[in-house]
Amino acid sequence: MITALSLLLACNPATDTGPVADDTGIPDEITETATGAVDALIAGDRELASTLQELAWAEGWPLLTDRGTMFFIAEGGGDWSVAGDFNGWAPAPMEHGEGFSWLEVEIAEPAGVGYKFVRDDAWSADPWSRSYTWDDNGRMSYVRAPTALPHLELWPAMRGAGLGPRSVRVYVPAGEGPWPVLYMHDGQNLFDPGAFWGGWRMQEALEEASGEVLVVGIDNTEARMDEYVHAEDQLEALYGGLGDEYAAFVQEELRPFIEEQYPTEGPTGVMGSSLGGLISLSIADLYPGAYDFAGSLSGTLGWGRFGLDNPTVQELYLAAGVRETVLYVDSGGDDGGDGCTDPDGDGFFEDDPNGADNYCESRQFVDAMADQGYTWEQDLFHWWQPQAEHNEAEWAARVDRPLEIFLSLR
Repeated sequence: MITALSLLLACNPATDTGPVADDTGIPDEITETATGAVDALIAGDRELASTLQELAWAEGWPLLTDRGTMFFIAEGGGDWSVAGDFNGWAPAPMEHGEGFSWLEVEIAEPAGVGYKFVRDDAWSADPWSRSYTWDDNGRMSYVRAPTALPHLELWPAMRGAGLGPRSVRVYVPAGEGPWPVLYMHDGQNLFDPGAFWGGWRMQEALEEASGEVLVVGIDNTEARMDEYVHAEDQLEALYGGLGDEYAAFVQEELRPFIEEQYPTEGPTGVMGSSLGGLISLSIADLYPGAYDFAGSLSGTLGWGRFGLDNPTVQELYLAAGVRETVLYVDSGGDDGGDGCTDPDGDGFFEDDPNGADNYCESRQFVDAMADQGYTWEQDLFHWWQPQAEHNEAEWAARVDRPLEIFLSLR
C-alpha cells in the first residue's frame, strides 16, 4: 500500500543525532565549578562522558574558565588541533588527555568567533559546541554565539516523560528577541544540508520569509514510529503507544525549558511532516489552547486504520469541536486518477490503492474540519502540490506556505 510504505521509508532516524554521552538526559547541577570539573578531568579524577554532557548544559562548550580562558576538548585518540578566527585558522596543537585532547587559550572577544577541530588533515566542527552554523565548508562551531547573526544552538541528550534522550537544535534569529516559537519534529533533518534529500533548508526558508522565529528542532530516535503516533496500528509490526508521552515531553518538559532559556513572545506553533505531521496535530489536540498553529505536511492522517480499528486524528478532532488552533494541512501526490476510494469500507481512505503522499487522507481531514465549522483561509488552510513526492526536498520546497501563515499570526 503506497501510503503505509511511504511513511516507513521517509524521515527515518538520521545517523547524526548529535553527541550522546550517556542516558542521563538533562544532568543535575554539577557540585563543583565548571573550571574545577575540567581541571579534575585533566587530572584523571573525573569521567569524560558525564563531564562533556554536564558542562554542555551548565556552561556550554567550549568552556569559559574562571581564569578567563576558553577550554576546548576533542574526544578520541590521535593528534588534534584547533583552528579558528582567533588564530588565523592556523591549527594549534592540543594537549593529550585520557581518551581526549584539550587546549586552553585566551580569546578576547569570543562572540561570533568560528572554529573547527583538525586531525589527520581532516577538518570537523566540534560536535559538543553550543553554537554553530552551516556554511559553504560545512558545519562550523562558534566559540560564543554571534548575536548579530542567526545561528543554531545544540542541547544534547534531552529527555523527559519516560522517553529516551534526543538532541534538540534551536534556530536562534539575529538580535535579542523576543520571538514566536515553532516546535518541529525530525530535528536532525531541518538544518543540515547533508540530511535526507538535502534536508528542509529551514535557514533559507526563514531568511526568505524575513521571519524572526525561534525554531526548535527535536531530533527523532529509533522509537520514532512509536512516539509520533496517537494510537497503535499494525503494519508489518505493531507500532504506537508512546504518542501521549512524546506530546507530554514537548509540552511539559521541553517547552518550559525553551521559554526559560530564550526570550519568547507571540504565537506558538508545532509542525512536522509524515508521522511528524500527524503528531503535530495530535499535540495540538491533547493540549487545546496551548498552540496557536499546527502544521502537517504530507501527514500520515490515516493512522489507526491501516491494520487496526483505532481512532484516526480526524475522529479525535471531530469529537472535540472547533477550537482556536489554526490548522495547515498539505500533501503532494494525487488520488491516482480514479478518485479517493475506501476498499475496506471503514470510512477512511488509508487503503486507497492508488493514492500517493497521503493525498486522500489529508483532503478528507480538511474537508471534515470545514464541515465541522473551521473557516477556510482563517483557521483552516490546505495546499496540494500535484505529484510531489514524500521527501524532505519536497517539504523544503513548500515550507514557505505554512511559515507565512504562522508568521501572520503575530
